[in-house]
Amino acid sequence: MTETESIAYDVVVLGAGPVGENVAGRTRAAGLSTAVVESELVGGECSYWACMPSKALLRPVIARADARRLPGLAQAVQGPLDTTAVLARRDDYTSHWKDDGQVGWLDGIGADLYRGHGRLAGPRTVTVTGPDGDVTTLTARHAVAVCTGTRAQLPGLPGLADVKPWTSREATSAQAAPGRLIVVGGGVVATEMATAWQALGSQVTLLVRGKGLLPRMEPFAGELVADALAEAGSEVRLGTSVASVTRENGTVVAVTDAGDRIEADEILFATGRAPHTDDIGLDTIGLEPGSWLPVDDSLRVTGSDWLYAVGDVNHRALLTHQGKYQARIAGAAIAARALGVPILESDPWGAHAATADHHAVPQVVFTDPEAAAVGLSLAEAEQAGHRVRAVDVELSSVAGAGLYADGYRGRARMVVDLDEEILRGVTFVGPGVGELIHSATIAVAGQVPVNRLWHAVPSYPTISEVWLRLLEAYRDGA
Repeated sequence: MTETESIAYDVVVLGAGPVGENVAGRTRAAGLSTAVVESELVGGECSYWACMPSKALLRPVIARADARRLPGLAQAVQGPLDTTAVLARRDDYTSHWKDDGQVGWLDGIGADLYRGHGRLAGPRTVTVTGPDGDVTTLTARHAVAVCTGTRAQLPGLPGLADVKPWTSREATSAQAAPGRLIVVGGGVVATEMATAWQALGSQVTLLVRGKGLLPRMEPFAGELVADALAEAGSEVRLGTSVASVTRENGTVVAVTDAGDRIEADEILFATGRAPHTDDIGLDTIGLEPGSWLPVDDSLRVTGSDWLYAVGDVNHRALLTHQGKYQARIAGAAIAARALGVPILESDPWGAHAATADHHAVPQVVFTDPEAAAVGLSLAEAEQAGHRVRAVDVELSSVAGAGLYADGYRGRARMVVDLDEEILRGVTFVGPGVGELIHSATIAVAGQVPVNRLWHAVPSYPTISEVWLRLLEAYRDGA
């Protein structure tokens, strides 16, 4: 092992996923020299093991489900999906787990890529241990941005490692559908992967410790998704925990807390995420290895004037698009401070404040039906002390929904702040609603008054006419 002399940059970014790329993009646009350190593939979890492969798996599933609801087309799509073709398209969307294109983008903006394991080695200093064991030391004149994301968190079941369970990575990159699949968890990864692999030929059993699916959304979202999974052939067991799991002659055997024995070919644990900070040198700057990194709204780590934590690693909103938003804010803040801007735009909704993290985080769950939400649920709004009212509308009452699919089932809710007459949150559940959520995001983030929303006329006949139905229901109930 050899160690090179220190190389100085304005900014050093740890992690080259979408978040790290966006930080680098903003700092380079401001003229700051930037180094990016990555131990795996440039493009990160989202590109190769999360957003892109999972949605590539799910798109044919959803398209077939929609087609089966349309007379004149339903009979043509009654057969099984071509699993081989679906997996091949998924592989194309991951660039076959090669990052040449992403590396080319970094080169194009003038950022320097260092491959290897990056660790903090004191203030403003990062050491990179390359694949050959050589160590390079990087120093940052202005900022180090930790963008290392999260990893799957497995429960502490004895012998679990010997079972070789799936995590989200294996679930999105598998090269064949298991005959039987146990999915442990009730959140986004669990419901999306249960949807995908059930449609691709697996017999899925979903084991959910809680009372329902998608616990961070309105309760009706999880109820509609659970009903649809059951109708598709999955077995959904609520209030069920795994007490033990073994692999016997290749077969996975899970025993529940009730003593039930379930056999499968594979088992997926989708039971949460942990920060990827256990081996990045946090101890060298007085922080706890393996901890989440608390930040202010400019994404600067609490108590530091040079360290930033952007994306999942700060635990504000574990979503790729929200991490990229934070990266744009952090990059702008880093540049402003480096260039000597005396006062940052740090007021809520300012250029250097990630205010949306608190008020307007959107999310789409790509199940069948889709579930999409932004802002606060009714329970969250009440817990936050807002005086609110929930307005619910069945999506089947909208002409566009009926045209979209026969037997359309779905529901919409807006949570109205009765004192300020703005929306605190919006939830849609139903086929195709993922494309509706940005209108709700604009309404929530823009704090658009309800009386102004009356003048945002939805096109007829589209599903977006649900906005008119919601406003009418609010007016009639006022």
